[in-house]
Amino acid sequence: MKFTHLTDAGSAHMVDVTEKRPTVRQATAQGEVACSPEVMAALRDGTVPKGDVLAVARIAGISAAKKVPELLPLAHTIGVHGASLDLELHEDHVFIEATVRTADRTGVEMEALTSVSVAALAIIDMVKGVDRSAYIRRCGVVAKSGGRSGDWSRELPGAGTGAGDEE
Repeated sequence: MKFTHLTDAGSAHMVDVTEKRPTVRQATAQGEVACSPEVMAALRDGTVPKGDVLAVARIAGISAAKKVPELLPLAHTIGVHGASLDLELHEDHVFIEATVRTADRTGVEMEALTSVSVAALAIIDMVKGVDRSAYIRRCGVVAKSGGRSGDWSRELPGAGTGAGDEE
């Protein structure tokens, strides 16, 4: 198996995408933040002491998608032309889904994954005073389209349902 971010000598390097044609690309990632019943009730009622948790998480996630090259040293600076972040309240968790779009030379999988991850961190930051046991689970890219490798998708085991959680 050859890793694209390693030279033949094993050194890390940034992949040169200069010759690639810009194409429309999209990636979707999902994740969850497991919370106590008390926090889930407070999220439904809008009574979390720090304020509107879902609004803060949504903005944090969208902002994060645009900052990937600052966080990941080998990521390319690309134009994030669209980013959406959806949050759903379930019985014992907040389900997060981010979709990021571009028309550029490389994909946006890391942007979608970073969006979900930072949204999840924002949720934990907003609820940690009420629920120190909140945690992130099942975070991953679930679909991508465009580019040379084409379309790809999968389901994360138990994603969105709370099923299959390992504690």
